[in-house]
Amino acid sequence: MKILVIHGPNLNLLGEREPGVYGDETFEKLNSDIMKHAEKSGVECEIYQSNHEGMIIDKLHDARTKFDGVVINAGAYTHYSYAIRDAISAIKIPCIEVHISNINARDEFRKTSVIGPVCRASIAGFGRYSYILGMDGLIRLLSEE
Repeated sequence: MKILVIHGPNLNLLGEREPGVYGDETFEKLNSDIMKHAEKSGVECEIYQSNHEGMIIDKLHDARTKFDGVVINAGAYTHYSYAIRDAISAIKIPCIEVHISNINARDEFRKTSVIGPVCRASIAGFGRYSYILGMDGLIRLLSEE
């Protein structure tokens, strides 16, 4: 089983960017925890981060033939990128939307996810554990298919 984890814009600044919202854990520590969890779960995992919408779309397109599923935190693109939404819809492998913060408890514009309706599930508000929960859900889903 192969899972792709995609981090969208500004997530590379975790630990520096708004620690009151996103915590003080670094991007490197988050990725290390994700990889350890993947190894413990017996799955292959690749992690990808980009601040560029088109590069995220290209990675999603590429994932359709190389991965069994995707865990994606599209960052601010969650709220307005119909292009990423369409890419998720087109690739036909399951995608799980994750967010570190509870997007429903934040600014009004953050309460709308345009990618959520084309993802198999959405997990938000558990900090770094949102990724772990997303991976676990995806692994279970893929195991049952």
